[in-house]
Amino acid sequence: MPLHRTAAIISQGDEIVLGQTLDTNSKWLAERLMERGVLPVEHVSLPDDQAALVATFRRLAGTVDLILCTGGLGPTDDDLTRAALAEAMNQPLVEDAEALAQIIAWYQGRGRPMPDLNRVQALRPAAASSIQNHHGTAPGLAARIGSADVFCIPGPPRELFPMFLNQIAPLVSPPPGVNVRTWTLHTIGMGESDVATKLAGSRMGNLMARASSPLVGTTASGGVVSVRLRATGDNPDAAIAEIVAEVKRLMGVFVFADGPGAAGHPHEAFPTAVIGAMRTHQRTLGVVESCTSGLLGSMLGDVPGASDVLMGGLITYANRVKTALAGVPESVLHAHGAVSAETAAAMAEGGLKALAVTDCLAITGVAGPGGGSDDKPVGTVWIAHAHKGSPTDVRRFNMAGDRRNIREWAARSAMTMLWTHLAGQPGVPLLRQPLPVQK
Repeated sequence: MPLHRTAAIISQGDEIVLGQTLDTNSKWLAERLMERGVLPVEHVSLPDDQAALVATFRRLAGTVDLILCTGGLGPTDDDLTRAALAEAMNQPLVEDAEALAQIIAWYQGRGRPMPDLNRVQALRPAAASSIQNHHGTAPGLAARIGSADVFCIPGPPRELFPMFLNQIAPLVSPPPGVNVRTWTLHTIGMGESDVATKLAGSRMGNLMARASSPLVGTTASGGVVSVRLRATGDNPDAAIAEIVAEVKRLMGVFVFADGPGAAGHPHEAFPTAVIGAMRTHQRTLGVVESCTSGLLGSMLGDVPGASDVLMGGLITYANRVKTALAGVPESVLHAHGAVSAETAAAMAEGGLKALAVTDCLAITGVAGPGGGSDDKPVGTVWIAHAHKGSPTDVRRFNMAGDRRNIREWAARSAMTMLWTHLAGQPGVPLLRQPLPVQK
């Protein structure tokens, strides 16, 4: 088998192109290829269209060494991968007796006869070979088009993952001595342009220059800016380690997680990091929420084991509930209103006592779409962090976007205030205003 330097991944199915199903298979396969030193250079999503799939097989066969195609191997009329592969190879479809026996045995093992419809799954291009599916009825296919090796894999992850790992991965042949390493650092509290400016101004030179090695890039999602590194060569680990150290020096407290590959989904990794830091400091947390109505508590509570840190929360939408549950004085509400620094501070300090915790976060604001005013437009959010023995930190944020965006930004901003406090830098500026709409 020839060497595999580059690869392309095809995800096939109307449901993927139309957005009815999220394509997570391509991400998973790309990560597995990178681990093996094969560089994915293209991802393609195609509808259930045989002509489009044939054209894509032929085009990619002239540009990459390895093609992985997922989906379209079922028994119904819209499963076109077998026929498209045969046409792209200029080969007839033939019935694979061994594959048919395996499908029959799969049904017999479940006490059922094989439906006639499933017989089509035993077809393969004459010059291709079938790959046994130990977890379903759809055999995979292994073929060659021009100078490219092609593997077609069933779409369901419970079938795709083991078939790739056990039967296809051993056939992947990266060039000898080619090592690829990736690393991701997640940051919070800085805009993507601010992160890029710091990376470009490094004492090591412009880390984001496209000719640099390791290659450094950034992506932004939901308030998190991720710095992604990729290194190849004889000693990529050392090259990665040097840049990771420099990025941490540049970003300081704003780095909340890092590691190989994706370092976890950023939306999940940040609450996990906050809970972990609170646990390390042996502190307990409560939340008092108005416009976010429990969203902050939910984000933190999604972290496994959060119960030893997160003691509870109060949802205080109405002013009378702010007074009854969080002890916000009626005089404060009358003088300053529900959306104010004074009310946010009183909510946090009242929650500190009511929930008997060491730290309390409070959020009050105008999430919209109505309810704003000239001095408190939609997106105005006050967040307070109270900690025993420390002055209460209260900040105003001007959130952009719709109601959902504003509430999510508010919850993440509250966690960011707590994160920087735990890191010993509670006064650092956070999330330049106005905030961009969440991607």
